[in-house]
Amino acid sequence: MADIHHKQAAPAIDSNDVKPAKADTETRTSHQTIAHRKYEDALALVLGTMIVALGVTLYSQAILITGSTAGAALLIHHASGLGFGIVFFALNLPFYWLSFKRMGWEFTLKTFVAVGLVSAFSRLTPLWIDIENLHPLYAALIGGGLMGVGLLMLFRHRAGLGGINILALYLQEHHGIRAGYFQLGIDTTIMVCALFILPFDKVLLSLAGAAVLNLIIALNHRPGRYFTAR
Repeated sequence: MADIHHKQAAPAIDSNDVKPAKADTETRTSHQTIAHRKYEDALALVLGTMIVALGVTLYSQAILITGSTAGAALLIHHASGLGFGIVFFALNLPFYWLSFKRMGWEFTLKTFVAVGLVSAFSRLTPLWIDIENLHPLYAALIGGGLMGVGLLMLFRHRAGLGGINILALYLQEHHGIRAGYFQLGIDTTIMVCALFILPFDKVLLSLAGAAVLNLIIALNHRPGRYFTAR
């Protein structure tokens, strides 16, 4: 899934806009002093993971995959029949130490809880809803959208879901390997492997869903769009 770090150059400021810019800066500073309360974090973790799990359920029903750790778990699920939740939780286990070293204990704890909730909700959601007819294109687009919205909610409360994303950041910091290129390589590998397991049209639909997911993250999780204390 999408990475949580984005860098963007600051736009040029016209001389006529000095006062509004100053006012905007004061507003940003004011917003940055407002931290999320514990119950707000807890609510975001529950709702965000439920939304992600619903998207995963649609992908599982439509036999689609996505990128990153969730994509690898879905691929193993389709190939072996093992439950997505168990595979997803197990795949993330080796990455928590890196998460602690790279992101700190609070992010790691929230991510551990989020991964556990997605694993549990992905198992429970099919018991709560009954899908009799699901068009693959709809599943790809709305499923990717749901996962993107759920991830965005988690990101804004300093949590994540991707062990592979954490590994990518670690390799960039300690070995000079660009995180974006590494992530792209992993996602490409997952899609290539999917060609040997899934029909070609399902892989194409999975790519469309991945595009929707990443577009949601790219458009909404950017500097200047959201402010909170960390």
